[in-house]
Amino acid sequence: MTVRVRFAPSPTGMFHVGGARSALQNWIFAKQQGGVFVLRIEDTDAARNRPEWTEGILSALDWIGIARGSYEGPYFQSSYAGEHRAAAQRLHEGGRAYYCDCTREDVQARTGPQQRGYDGFCRDRGLEPGEGRALRFRTPDEGETVVVDLVRGEPTFENKLIEDFVIARGDGSPVFLLANVVDDMSMGITHVIRAEEHLPNTPKQQLLWDALGVKPPVWAHVPVVVNEKRQKLSKRRDKVALEAYRDEGYLADAMRNYLMLLGWAPSGDREIVPWPVIEEEFRLDEVNPSPAFFDEKKLRAFNGDYIRALPVADFVEACRPWLTGTETIAPPPWQPDEFDPAAFAAVAPLAQTRIAVLSEIVPNVDFLFLADPLIDEAAWAKAMKEGAADLLDAAIVAFEALESWDAESLKATLEAVGAERGLKLGKAQAPVRVAVTGRTVGLPLFESLEVLGRDRTLTRLRAARVRLV
Repeated sequence: MTVRVRFAPSPTGMFHVGGARSALQNWIFAKQQGGVFVLRIEDTDAARNRPEWTEGILSALDWIGIARGSYEGPYFQSSYAGEHRAAAQRLHEGGRAYYCDCTREDVQARTGPQQRGYDGFCRDRGLEPGEGRALRFRTPDEGETVVVDLVRGEPTFENKLIEDFVIARGDGSPVFLLANVVDDMSMGITHVIRAEEHLPNTPKQQLLWDALGVKPPVWAHVPVVVNEKRQKLSKRRDKVALEAYRDEGYLADAMRNYLMLLGWAPSGDREIVPWPVIEEEFRLDEVNPSPAFFDEKKLRAFNGDYIRALPVADFVEACRPWLTGTETIAPPPWQPDEFDPAAFAAVAPLAQTRIAVLSEIVPNVDFLFLADPLIDEAAWAKAMKEGAADLLDAAIVAFEALESWDAESLKATLEAVGAERGLKLGKAQAPVRVAVTGRTVGLPLFESLEVLGRDRTLTRLRAARVRLV
């Protein structure tokens, strides 16, 4: 038997990091088993679906290494509407489902404190299909439904506690529960690996598999992903869009490494591991069923480690979208002809050790490519205190006299200027840094001045001095 797994997102918004985690787990499992990864777009919510969301799913999968052409699909759930309706009809004809004309208000009026939900009022009324009549599955009154789950063991559900649930609406359109089962059957899915939030639906879906005469798949419900308050990640409350992390400058390798640690750990005392190792070591039966904390601070630190591990040439290339702008990344504050690739290459090794996400490259190097630095007024007020004007005057004179414009000479010169005024280097360089870069923090000052050049450095120091008058 060929293992076939599926990833079935809905194109109703940005791509959720929890969905990305499930996609990667399905991808690795299929690869380990020599199986097939199927992408199915569950697009039956016509009111909320948008084509750009589908493209967003495909693009996000590309980014984390599940490339188009390497999987089966994408299929679209809406294309299988006929099969969904046919399955609903078979269940009705076989006595496993019945029509119900109860309104929501009717059901609520009959529901008591001990009622499991719908009370089966229409079970034996023999209603035929008609406008406004939903089709309900006839849940067995006795026995149990055992879900064999690779992560959670064998959760057991008493059938008497499962209401006769709706499988087709009053207009005849099948609901998600039935459509999902029929699609999995049609596509020969053998293993369903998905988030824990779907577990309550699983006994109902397994009953449908049994009623349609097909052996259910092997289930694996991986832990729900939660925030620092241990609440399920929410699109309305939390930063969950994979595209947002991509566009902020997280590396794909860092992201997928981190996502795979949500509920699972590689061997040994390590977390940052090469992807081939993760592909080899990951086991579904080793996934921890407890909720998995999505720690954005930890992800950020992860990403910084990955950035620092890049060869410098790769780092330069990775920064390019933020230095030039793309469709999804805003253009930098300088004009295209102001960007100097050679100057950036000179400071790239310095910047690489200081940023955690690639978007931070812009404020670190903008002073090189702008005619005038972007002055942080709070930084200016902090640095340009009493004595700053005198120090800038002396620095201008000393820098003008330098024979060699290099970081070592610049440092020694400013150190001497500061010492003459009873200042350590850290205090002496603050006004110079703000005058030249606009900020109190950034790349190493003297290496920055070397790349910026004598003329531009002196021009900025003089401009700052004028401003202090």
